[in-house]
Amino acid sequence: MIERKGIIEFKGKDVSVVGLDLREGNVAEDFIATDQNWNDISVLEFTKGNVRIIASVPSLDTSVCDRETRQFNQEASALSSEISIIVISMDLPFAQNRWCGAAGVDRVLVFSDHKSADFGIKYSVLLKEPRLLRRAVFIVDRENIIRYVAYMPTLKDEPNYGEVLAFARGILSGSNN
Repeated sequence: MIERKGIIEFKGKDVSVVGLDLREGNVAEDFIATDQNWNDISVLEFTKGNVRIIASVPSLDTSVCDRETRQFNQEASALSSEISIIVISMDLPFAQNRWCGAAGVDRVLVFSDHKSADFGIKYSVLLKEPRLLRRAVFIVDRENIIRYVAYMPTLKDEPNYGEVLAFARGILSGSNN
């Protein structure tokens, strides 16, 4: 496995990113993640037929991840049912369940990558030393092609929500094909 340094810091220290960054046009590999009921789910298969917005976050219990997940949850109500928003972190499923309940997050699919870091490794978001996920957003089309990739330069940076949502809508309408 390839490990790269000099890309991102955690608590002021350079950490290793596992894997090579993905690019638009790459085939999206399916990955196994754990839902809030501790079921292992093949996430792309589970959301097959939809355009998928996948947001990778370090931990729902941090202010930026909290804000990002709530924002995507709020925006989900205005999106077509043919767009799935997935938020994935290393948080344990019972912590995710507690957080989602307290935050009223019920429109996005929240998964944990804590068991094997399958998503983290395949999508180059695993930070080896703290064993957290790097903040990133991917849009995967119905044919499992990655159409949008944004790795945040720091863990505190948020994605451009408007751009992400407009791009996903554009895939559905055919304008981003």
